[in-house]
Amino acid sequence: QVQIVESGGGLVQPGGSLRLSCLASGSIESIYVRGWYRQVPGKQREVVATTTSGGSTFYAASVEGRFTIATDDAKNTMTLQMNNLRPEDTAVYYCRLVDHSRRDYWGRGTQVTVSA
Repeated sequence: QVQIVESGGGLVQPGGSLRLSCLASGSIESIYVRGWYRQVPGKQREVVATTTSGGSTFYAASVEGRFTIATDDAKNTMTLQMNNLRPEDTAVYYCRLVDHSRRDYWGRGTQVTVSA
């Protein structure tokens, strides 16, 4: 009954901001790694930002300095604050959680479109 749901996507102008949210529900073991990924049709899915249980974060070079990943364990949520958005950020953004047993959980994705 594990369910991962992303929200917050939409259409935004270049230079604008969006905040994506990921809500996890159901019985999930302790989380090892969680993060955000994105995919453009016809291209390989790529990592955007990740965070570990120890608090370490990783950002793709293309988003570092513009995006911020954060978690709230009490609310079982994860967010991606996206600032200074560019057209090349347009993609479907996915939430991913990996537990300590390396079980992989994915959301269904939320569309982000950056266009003037």
